[in-house]
Amino acid sequence: MVTQSSPSPSLSCIETVPHRSSHVSPFEASSSYHNHGDPSESKPLQDVHISERLMEDFAELARENTEKDLETCGALGAFLCQALNEEEVFAIQNEHALYPVGWIHTHPSQGCFMSSVDLHTHYSYQAMVPEAFAIVVAPTDSSRRHGIFRLTDPGGMDILRGCEETGFHPHKEPEDGTPLYENCSNVYKNSNLRFEIFDLR
Repeated sequence: MVTQSSPSPSLSCIETVPHRSSHVSPFEASSSYHNHGDPSESKPLQDVHISERLMEDFAELARENTEKDLETCGALGAFLCQALNEEEVFAIQNEHALYPVGWIHTHPSQGCFMSSVDLHTHYSYQAMVPEAFAIVVAPTDSSRRHGIFRLTDPGGMDILRGCEETGFHPHKEPEDGTPLYENCSNVYKNSNLRFEIFDLR
């Protein structure tokens, strides 16, 4: 269903799912980018559930930009149980009582990974909400079309907190031997979740 949202000129795409028994599965990640540090040093994270169709629907929404080799970016908001036009994004999140839990963007002609610019963008999300995650959709990557990542904590978070460089640049590895970022182990795909996309283009 597509509706005109007011007062924002955005389009609201609402995905509803039929009532059926829910299928929940952990997000399948490749063996790379896993945290190799001491698990006892990690802070416990709340589980996050995302719609099974989120990444596919976002890839379809971004298809025209992808064909032009342009990235498409979106902010993710969620209900807590227990960029450009940021003011519009925050207004929509406030209007619907959503918490900023991360962001999603495409790599139209690159692989599925977090660039240095992506890491800096994600740092601000994860500094606010430890459970925040970044989804990378890479339609042309034949080995991995999407990934869900977070900065390692404390390793990656410490490196990004102290980095003042801008643009694409290398980062040193964390001193604790962990990678800068890892696959999210607390994100689950849920076949019975409703989600809504606000297109602010």
